[in-house]
Amino acid sequence: MGAEAVSGRDVLRGTVRGQGRRVGVAAVLGCVHQLGEAMTPVLIGVVIDQAVAGRDGGRLVLWLVVLAVVYVCLSWSFRLGALAGERSAEEAGHVLRLAVVRRVLDARGGAESDRLSGELANVATEDAKRVGAVTMALMNGIWALAGITVSAVALLLTSVPLGLVVLLGTPVLLWLGHLLSKPLERRSEAEQDQAAGAAGVAADLVAGLRVLRGLGAQGAAVERYRRTSRVSLVATLRAARAESWQSGLVLALTGCFLALIAWVGGRLALDGSLSLGQLVSAVGLALFLVGPLETFAWVNAELAQGRASAARIAKVLGAGPAVAGGEEPVPADARGELRLSGVRLRVLDGVDLRVPAGRLTGIAVSDPALADALLDCLGREADPEAGAVELDGVSLTRVDPAALRAAVLVARHDAALFEGSLAANVVAAGEDPDGAAAGPAMAAADADEVARALPYGAGTDVGEGGRSLSGGQRQRVLLARALHAAPPVLVVHDPTTAVDAATEARIARGLGDFRRGRTTVVVTNSPALLAVTDHVVFLDGGRVGAEGTHEELARTHETYRGTVWA
Repeated sequence: MGAEAVSGRDVLRGTVRGQGRRVGVAAVLGCVHQLGEAMTPVLIGVVIDQAVAGRDGGRLVLWLVVLAVVYVCLSWSFRLGALAGERSAEEAGHVLRLAVVRRVLDARGGAESDRLSGELANVATEDAKRVGAVTMALMNGIWALAGITVSAVALLLTSVPLGLVVLLGTPVLLWLGHLLSKPLERRSEAEQDQAAGAAGVAADLVAGLRVLRGLGAQGAAVERYRRTSRVSLVATLRAARAESWQSGLVLALTGCFLALIAWVGGRLALDGSLSLGQLVSAVGLALFLVGPLETFAWVNAELAQGRASAARIAKVLGAGPAVAGGEEPVPADARGELRLSGVRLRVLDGVDLRVPAGRLTGIAVSDPALADALLDCLGREADPEAGAVELDGVSLTRVDPAALRAAVLVARHDAALFEGSLAANVVAAGEDPDGAAAGPAMAAADADEVARALPYGAGTDVGEGGRSLSGGQRQRVLLARALHAAPPVLVVHDPTTAVDAATEARIARGLGDFRRGRTTVVVTNSPALLAVTDHVVFLDGGRVGAEGTHEELARTHETYRGTVWA
């Protein structure tokens, strides 16, 4: 879906179509309810003319029984119709949330470009809820239209002039309400944009709370959020002001319309064209019309906000992929040899290198930006601007991204931990909730020592984002997770920057032993890790500056020596 052009109108249309059956059921039940509501003042007028005015007790009882039956029907039809409507709105919101999350998690990427994670969460929750509510708004609109139609017919049967006033005046009123909703739609979209931005900033600051405290930058962070929140507040107040003006003006127009109906009915009663019961029915129908007409005002507001949210969802669903989607599977007998030929991407300037299958290869960089670009290429977060990256002679652009990432796992040093136990984070796939099978991987990453230091061992909850762990503990858990996944090709990035020298040495030995015979790439400038590799490639100035063993390069290459021992 990410490669297709998706509009807000497409999102709204698909949402309503997907809930067609429930919308139909709820619409029918709502029409029954509105029919009962509209018939109530008509029946009261009949009771007055045929029973009260004629003092006929038998007719009075009969019509009261009819009125009671109508009340029972309208009550149950409202309950069942409202239930079907609410279920439809919730189901539609749920489907949209799944669609947004599915697009965000698409292996081709692209949906998260230029968006904070908090903003995406806002789209998947608040915007999906608002668009889901459109189905309920449409059903309410159908109900209101049914109520107005029944009232107009009843008024026509009672008095042609009154019926014509309703039939001719209602479309004009609806058209004016639609025009008044346009400013609300624009303000609502701006409000959601600013609210999503504020949510994104808040999530960003919370994720980096420990770093901010360490730097003593809490005040600056609070001020940044205060500015963003103030802008969001201004946008929200503008949207609320637009909604209040829209509601107030529509209510005033509705009042004028009802006053016109009452004035026409009163003149007809004075002329003797209407009986007392018919006048009561006409006034009752006019008062009943307040509900449907106010519903139309609410429906216009909901549709305006729904259209704005649908446009935001469409931007996520229609976001172009970061990488092209290949179709070929990864060969079942993949050896795991990686080759980069003339690769250009950002700071990479024609990189040629080969990672032999089944070997532990170290890659040192003179500039951290080189590591970021290289990891993006190997993990297919971005495709090279020129050149090619191959796995066993097959270009990565030809391979399905999801299948590729199962074969080539790029474990970045800043990857996320999740709410739950340490064991559940290591065994992320969930096949072993207790983490018993992850023992070897945890030992290799020295994460078993982390578990022993926790109150409940590997079953201890690490908190949201692993914030209850230190930086070094997080790194060891992340490395254990990558090792336990046991991919054919593993690329790890700076897995030991936050641990002491003794722990780093243990991790280096454990990593080498655990991955022996399987293709492993360690992107790092750590001498301890580079020392256990079979071969080291040094990237300098956007290209391969030197190759050899760590000992050879440390002895013969001055720039390499200065980089890794800095």
